[in-house]
Amino acid sequence: MSKIASQLGKNLKKIRTKKKLSQGTIARKLKVHRSFISGIENGKRNLTLSTIEKLAEAIGTKVDQLLK
Repeated sequence: MSKIASQLGKNLKKIRTKKKLSQGTIARKLKVHRSFISGIENGKRNLTLSTIEKLAEAIGTKVDQLLK
C-alpha cells in the first residue's frame, strides 16, 4: 500500500494503544468488523477522507494526528 496508508495505520495503532482502546471497541463505534480496523493498522486499507474523519472522532483525536 501507499506510504500514507502505512503511516496512518502506525499513527492509529499508537493513539489507540495509548488510549487503551481495543480494535473491537473502535470497530463497534464505527459499525464495522474488527478486521477492518486491523487492515487499517497494517496499511492494507485505502480510506476515504470521510472515513478518516469518522475514525478520528471514534478514537477522540484530530484528523491531522492520524495523518502526520
